Amino acid sequence: MKNILSHLRNMDWLIVGCVFSLVFIGLLSIYSSSFFRDDFVNFKKQLFFFVFGFALMLIISFSDWRLLRDQPYIFLFLYLICNLFLLFLLLFGVETKGIKGWYRFGLFSFDPVEVMKIILIVLLAKYFSSRHIEMYNIKHILISGLYVFLPFTMIFLQPDMGSALILFFLWLGILIVSNIGIKHFLLMVLIFSLVSVFAWSQLLMPYQRQRVLSFLSPQLEILGSGWSQFQSKVAIGSGGLTGKGFMNGTQVQLGFLSLCQTDFIFSAIAEEFGFVGITVLFFLISFLLFRILKIGFSIKANFPRLVALGISVLFISQTFIHIGMNLGVLPVIGISLPFVSYGGSGLVCNFIALGILQSLKIHKEQ
Repeated sequence: MKNILSHLRNMDWLIVGCVFSLVFIGLLSIYSSSFFRDDFVNFKKQLFFFVFGFALMLIISFSDWRLLRDQPYIFLFLYLICNLFLLFLLLFGVETKGIKGWYRFGLFSFDPVEVMKIILIVLLAKYFSSRHIEMYNIKHILISGLYVFLPFTMIFLQPDMGSALILFFLWLGILIVSNIGIKHFLLMVLIFSLVSVFAWSQLLMPYQRQRVLSFLSPQLEILGSGWSQFQSKVAIGSGGLTGKGFMNGTQVQLGFLSLCQTDFIFSAIAEEFGFVGITVLFFLISFLLFRILKIGFSIKANFPRLVALGISVLFISQTFIHIGMNLGVLPVIGISLPFVSYGGSGLVCNFIALGILQSLKIHKEQ
């Protein structure tokens, strides 16, 4: 009992409180948008995933992170299994809005991409931590890229451009914090630019190209592919200082704002809670990222430091893209807001990431 109490005291409860607040805001918004549709299934499921994810976080925090470092073959095996799940999605997955991204099990669905994000953070941290003095060798950068290229390709073919980009940013972010040389970084930028040109001309689906074009010229596609982003900006602007009030947002309640529980939940919150609500949301997200980065930079050993910073890269990239989509400064590519948007797989895996982070803090090497 003393060990359990000591463990709980050593946890970062500021992170826990911050995440609880973010989930609560998300649940409020999901409940509000469910009220108009008279369908509270998503709200109930999100509440269940919250409780389940928090329990997983506590369990994982009690484990020693050194198991991740000393048993890398377990995660390599999980990496291969997850790639098989992604492959089977292309063959047998249920198509939703043109994307084969989920396995359906009755009322529930499972997105293997969320699991892959955690697995890649651990694998890349292990790879770079054991070769940190050889980062000048371009061979190691290219080999690490192969870890990402396989799932990136299958996710892109679903086609889920947003999740594929998150994997790329994970790789690039961990490369940067691994002290990659400036020449190699510029080479990565050049390669990414060439791949982007090729993807635009040969790989992107027509509707994906249309989303980018509508982002560049939104006034031309307000009634078409630019509808969601236009309504998103209307919702944010109409919120004013204090918002229209809980369950009183017209864009949300009248159904003008599509995907208001997932891709555009930031706009839904802005409409009903206004600038004040968004300020609170920004503060909570910023404080959460600050605490994660503080843990990461306080760790001296390479592997746990890269894992912690990799988790921060994951949350930063998703948050940046989600808010950018909602504000109309980035194309709509389907990225959720961590701990706020509806989505069981994402919420549970985010709690798993925090469980690993808590273990890094509690069992820190001296």
